[in-house]
Amino acid sequence: MKETKNISRSRAQESSAAIEKLYITMRHLFNRGFYKPMGVSGDTLREALLQLRPEIYGTIAEEKVELSGLLYVIERLPVGIEECRFINLTSDEGYSKSHFTAIVPPKRKRNCYRIDSEQMNVEITRGRSDIYDILTHLTFIFIESHKIKNRVLLDENTKEFTRDWEKLEQIVVQNKKLTLIEKEIAISHASIILGRSFEEILDIYEAFGTAEKPDRFLHVIYWLGKLAIEEVIFNNKRTITFSPILRERLGHHIHGEIWANNIKEVLKQNELLDRPIHIISANMHSVMNSIFATHTLKTKFKDKSDFFIFEELSKPGANDVRSKVEEFAFKYGMISLPDTSGTNIDVQIFDTAKIDWSKSAFPAAKIGAHPPVIIVMDYAFGEQAYETIDELLKPYKDGKNKYFLNVESVSIMGKAGILEGGKGDIMIPSAHINEGTGDNYPFENQLTAEMFEGNGIPVYAGPMVSVLGTSLQNKDLLKFFHESTWGVIGLEMEGAYYQKAIQSASKIRKSINPDVKVRYAYYASDNPLETGSTLASGGLGTTGVKPTYLITIKILEQIFNIKTN
Repeated sequence: MKETKNISRSRAQESSAAIEKLYITMRHLFNRGFYKPMGVSGDTLREALLQLRPEIYGTIAEEKVELSGLLYVIERLPVGIEECRFINLTSDEGYSKSHFTAIVPPKRKRNCYRIDSEQMNVEITRGRSDIYDILTHLTFIFIESHKIKNRVLLDENTKEFTRDWEKLEQIVVQNKKLTLIEKEIAISHASIILGRSFEEILDIYEAFGTAEKPDRFLHVIYWLGKLAIEEVIFNNKRTITFSPILRERLGHHIHGEIWANNIKEVLKQNELLDRPIHIISANMHSVMNSIFATHTLKTKFKDKSDFFIFEELSKPGANDVRSKVEEFAFKYGMISLPDTSGTNIDVQIFDTAKIDWSKSAFPAAKIGAHPPVIIVMDYAFGEQAYETIDELLKPYKDGKNKYFLNVESVSIMGKAGILEGGKGDIMIPSAHINEGTGDNYPFENQLTAEMFEGNGIPVYAGPMVSVLGTSLQNKDLLKFFHESTWGVIGLEMEGAYYQKAIQSASKIRKSINPDVKVRYAYYASDNPLETGSTLASGGLGTTGVKPTYLITIKILEQIFNIKTN
């Protein structure tokens, strides 16, 4: 028994060392300015990723190609990146003013530009976490591309390929929509190339497709293999570069400062700067819907529960009802600030003095003589959480005048991985631990597990770990965090950065109230300790609706001084 425990601990330590090596290597390559992922300079990244074997990348260390992990990554990278030998990471350098059309990945907000047939530019405006995210994803798909090359290239001197590869190439270069028979013939060849069954490919095939390219799966596999083959035969190495302006700007809070100043200017224009302020990091619908939706839609959804209405609003085709709620919200004090700073963080401001409480879901609200202002900011990404909150909590300077914000609370609601429980469960953290460092941030959470009991959703309380990237976690390391004296209940990417900014502003710089209240609550998007329950296994669907709104309502009840049992 003792021996088994030591082996398990050792694997966790190896994983931790691999993450640290990835982190240090990526920073080194960034400072260097360029590298070739499948060349000597990319060796350390590849070795560390293969040593770590993150859950989200599935069979990365095996000969067969990983399909679910590939789908997860492709959805977070721009369409066409698999065709590009040169990937250039840039700052916001004015491409939006050019003839280039922005390509935005379906599952990650970032502007990308296809410069020519060989080059893709990816804008980095959300800090280092965005770079770590992209580099690990690219390293993964390049490793997978060489698996394809190994299975199809018989002899690099004679340039002899397998019959399956030649058949796949014939199908892809035709560049036409395939009939069912043609598609199944292509999948048959692809199954040999990928080391996967016909059924496995059939199950995931449609998920890769787009309206313009329903057969994109075959296109992705072909181009990944083709570029890997060209690396070996013609020494045409794929190259990742970091633009000089990106290297110069990163870490200077340029986008965060513009973002925060935009918010403060709107507060000043609307004479809200001196009012009590409550900041909520959430999505762009739950606060608005929690306050206004049930009243606005009561005739349409007569005798239906609030959560039924919230589910209806969350459905993809519900634009009409969503617009109706939004229109009502604008009438009663909501201001919308779509992002123009490059942070990709939209904002809503709610002036509670303009809310008709009898027409809201909170008729018992007690807002006192100084009605609060609620600032709702969309989700930040990793280290970007520090940049944005740090800038937002600074005093607003207008000429010679300096305005200190009267921030009464900061509330963070978001998705996180859970280590005990399943999708849709709720986590209430008592501290944030920054993975890979000795940093830890205990705090007094105004939300407690008891507040959420009795709603049919399991609730867990305890420390949570803020990770370098959700794509870098593996079972051994997470099991150690969960089962050791750390007692970690879940993992996310922003908590430690939010708390670091709040503590420095309130306890050291004294730019906000030292007794500012904090609220953290997360709902589970996945359980990386369970096979088939990682982020790569798919989204939450409507499972996330109830916990999202339950957390939002509990936050608002505290802001509106509503006592609940």
